[in-house]
Amino acid sequence: MECSEAKSNTTSTILRSQSPSPSPPPPPSIPAGVVVSPCAACKILRRRCAEKCVLAPYFPPSDPFKFTIAHRVFGASNIIKLLQDLPESQRADAVSSLVYEASARIRDPVYGCAGAICQLQKQINELQAELAKTQAELVNMHCHQASLVALICKELAQTPPPVPPPDHRSLDNNFNIATPQSYQNYTPFLEDSNIWEPLWT
Repeated sequence: MECSEAKSNTTSTILRSQSPSPSPPPPPSIPAGVVVSPCAACKILRRRCAEKCVLAPYFPPSDPFKFTIAHRVFGASNIIKLLQDLPESQRADAVSSLVYEASARIRDPVYGCAGAICQLQKQINELQAELAKTQAELVNMHCHQASLVALICKELAQTPPPVPPPDHRSLDNNFNIATPQSYQNYTPFLEDSNIWEPLWT
């Protein structure tokens, strides 16, 4: 009996060694929406990041500084409560606003965002005043140009037209016409005069 059992065990061992080893099972596929690593918020808060973490879509683990600033000013519980009260379409804008306000509050603990807004409003007012001044200067230049054009047109209208130069051909024709009459006028005088008679007898 013992020999037969030993032989059966040996044959089963040989068959196991000869049979191909089964391939390892494939790794389970990760469904979409499941957080592989904890988000920056849960990592900083040192808690387990749940599958439907409210902070995970807006505070990725690659940017921990973003949550650090918001958490320092507003606190994690206030951020979570605010995001839960808002619809998902507005949460991204709310997080951006929280981070911006927290950064401004850290830079300027007294005024925060109000200081930045006042500074920008001051710049807008200065630029608007400069623009109005430039537009007034342009209007004055256009008026000055229009007055100069009107003055030039008035002077041109009062100036008499230039006298054309005399035509030499017309002068020659007038001289040719007047010459025979002058000869006729003086011919009797030449005929009747005794200037050709000798002065002595």
